[in-house]
Amino acid sequence: MENIWDNIQDQTKVKEILNKITETRRVPHAFIFSGNRGVGKFFTALQFSKYLYSTYYPDIAEYSIQKITNLQEPYVKLVMPLPRGKGETADDGAIDKLTKDQIEEIQLSINNKVSNPFHNFEIEDANTIKISSIRDIKKFLNLNYESAPLRFIIINQAELMNEQSQNALLKSLEEPPEGFFFILLTSEIDKLLPTIQSRSWIVNFEPLSEKTVASILQEYFKIEENIALNLSHFADGSVFNALQLFEYNLDELLETTISILRFALAKRFFSAYDSLQKKLENKDHSELQIIIRMIKIWVNDVLKDKSGWDSFYYQKYAETLKKFNERFINANIENFYSKMDLLEDYCNQNLNLNVITLNIIFEITSLSLRK
Repeated sequence: MENIWDNIQDQTKVKEILNKITETRRVPHAFIFSGNRGVGKFFTALQFSKYLYSTYYPDIAEYSIQKITNLQEPYVKLVMPLPRGKGETADDGAIDKLTKDQIEEIQLSINNKVSNPFHNFEIEDANTIKISSIRDIKKFLNLNYESAPLRFIIINQAELMNEQSQNALLKSLEEPPEGFFFILLTSEIDKLLPTIQSRSWIVNFEPLSEKTVASILQEYFKIEENIALNLSHFADGSVFNALQLFEYNLDELLETTISILRFALAKRFFSAYDSLQKKLENKDHSELQIIIRMIKIWVNDVLKDKSGWDSFYYQKYAETLKKFNERFINANIENFYSKMDLLEDYCNQNLNLNVITLNIIFEITSLSLRK
């Protein structure tokens, strides 16, 4: 049988931790896999599940591993954000009030995840993990399947549980039956209750290398090598980020970001606002977050130029970096970066899109005034 850990790219520390835990034969019943989206948490959860079977139940490992790969119950119970159905109440099941089209969309996304573990679940209006989904876990724990001695509950984007759902989960986490393991995947661990964190073994995931991101883009998404390499350069170690940049056209994003910066620094407010608005095709917070991240990358390049570097993310626009530093030598660029962090956080909180947009332009303009 292939070495299961070899399929996990990077995450050396994570593999060492999980391997040592398995060797002790005292595996905790709950884990939190914490790290940015797109760094392999879901894939690692599946590989870890397979590794436990191959170690503890080698006689049935091959069959069980196939079931895990296909996300089949009772081997794997997948819990994830779902849309809310029309007229749905807390007493309804997780999919009871969903339309046929919504259920088909969910199934298609799961099927895509089976064939490509780096596929991002893309389900319209799926922005919360329902308490009904958490209640289903309790039913799952009470089912008896002798053919599946190990069973795994994987909660994707666990931070999208509200407090009521998290409290309901706590009851299942306290004393699960033998052979059940919870794996909570989150990019925002601070949104999980301290009581959930204290009952779980926390495993921290690091960003992937640029080489690994590019490799995954080529292997799993059939993106051409030169494009994949360029995307990985801006992706901050995340396949999720890279795919967003691919979707929104990286070259256009670079040009738009430079235009916004030039207009705002020249105090051409309406031109800067217009450039930004034209890029927000769907008028949603995720698009604006991408623009903010591109601005933050530009800030990093400004600091690199100040320190005498000659290699930049915005290599095509290297001359603009030098001109900025020459013209605005006393600009408080570190403070500006902190403000961009704050505005990005406001996007996560779904604050008014127009207000955030205006604040971005105001903060860029302020750079030219802080001399």
